[in-house]
Amino acid sequence: MKLKLSSCIAALLASAFLAFGLYHVHSFSGVTEGGVLGLTLLLEHWLHISPALSGFVLNALCYALGWRLLGREFIAYSAIASVGFSVAYKVCEQFPPLWPQLAELPLLAAIVGAVFVGVGAGVCVRAGGATGGDDALAMSAAHVTGWNIEWVYLLSDFVVLALSVSYIPLERIGYSILTVLLSGQIIGLIQKLPFDKLVYKQ
Repeated sequence: MKLKLSSCIAALLASAFLAFGLYHVHSFSGVTEGGVLGLTLLLEHWLHISPALSGFVLNALCYALGWRLLGREFIAYSAIASVGFSVAYKVCEQFPPLWPQLAELPLLAAIVGAVFVGVGAGVCVRAGGATGGDDALAMSAAHVTGWNIEWVYLLSDFVVLALSVSYIPLERIGYSILTVLLSGQIIGLIQKLPFDKLVYKQ
């Protein structure tokens, strides 16, 4: 197994970018995400477990399910990204939110949040890993089924959004659906950009 330094750095920066957006946008705006990210916010609300901890545990479980198909290099890059996410989120928690006004601007929060999640997760997947366990599961499912990865994301995201109705007003779920749709499409777009080497091939 040979890891590239550039890919390790990309995975770290992408996961930190995603953690920054999840904390400063999603966790305070009432606009949630799907998949593991949304599940960590759900656990934070009901059980007061920090996403820095729950994200690490949930991701490890998902990676354990996908390692045979995705390979050791993928797991290594994903582990780097997972640690980067948890550390970055923990650092962000030491400070107040930068944009608390987003709580009153759910449409803007949905769009800005989608950019953070889509770019962060998308770049990490292109680097050879995943920022979250749902990325690993999505890549595995897409590989097995032949579906486009953005649609696999969408299916898992809607399951978590359905659970999130337990603490998020129904009108806010509409904005959460928007951010999930946008972030999934951004991830799919990044996978199709004409870089020299595609980490994920349709």
